[in-house]
Amino acid sequence: MTDRRAADRPRPWETTPGELTPVEYEALRERLAVACRVLAVTGLVEHILGHVSARVGAETLLVRGRGPRERGLAFTVVDDIQEVGLDGGRTGAEGRSHHAEDVNADGWVAPNELPIHTEILRARPDVTAVVHAHPPAVVAVSAAGLPWLPLVGSYDIPAARLAHDGIPVWPRSALIRRRDLAEQMAGALGDRPVVVLKGHGLVAVGSGDPAEAVATAVTRALAVDSLARITLAVAGTGAPLCPVSDEDLVELPDLGASFNVAAMWRHLEARAASEGSSTPLR
Repeated sequence: MTDRRAADRPRPWETTPGELTPVEYEALRERLAVACRVLAVTGLVEHILGHVSARVGAETLLVRGRGPRERGLAFTVVDDIQEVGLDGGRTGAEGRSHHAEDVNADGWVAPNELPIHTEILRARPDVTAVVHAHPPAVVAVSAAGLPWLPLVGSYDIPAARLAHDGIPVWPRSALIRRRDLAEQMAGALGDRPVVVLKGHGLVAVGSGDPAEAVATAVTRALAVDSLARITLAVAGTGAPLCPVSDEDLVELPDLGASFNVAAMWRHLEARAASEGSSTPLR
């Protein structure tokens, strides 16, 4: 019989960071660090731009920031992942939130575009992970004003399904460092899993258990990048951009998270370890 009290109990990321055990909390920091390395090794980010976050409490999140020895996302370590509040302040050991500039004696600062994360988490209680990346192909497609169509089928089912259901585009290329801009961007995202930022990049989100949500958001970002590269290749031939038929679309099942996310994440994690930095995560 189901324990009703357990079923009614809030999930850890809906309450406070204290609900996560120290092991779970540190494992999530490590997952975020690996995710940043994955973004780098797959070409979704270049150099030092881009960040990933995960919700750890009703008003707090872990996010990849910048430290005094910044070397870029390919070299992200666990110390680069720190906790901040939705108000943008650094969360101290005593649990109070401070503005980052007041407490960063260690040199760590939150990313300039932290509002991307905080405003999505405010607007979407279901979201527990956010990825912001700058895939060059996505930037090019959006800058050219090309449509996001399901040009492929079985080649990349997640990409086809995302395009068929609609990939929204936020039409501005601004640096999203203010809440009002982030609110506009979150409005463009709506209830969708991804939004393209014109001439800028993309934002992808995931829900549920934060560690799983990080993997989900990363794989969604990869699907949009895959579609962007195909779109550019087809457009470059001069041929029209023609979506696959509805008849074929109905033959593209959702293969499920165990394949689309879990299996893909194992591959990406192994790839980052093999092709990426040999710098220890800790």
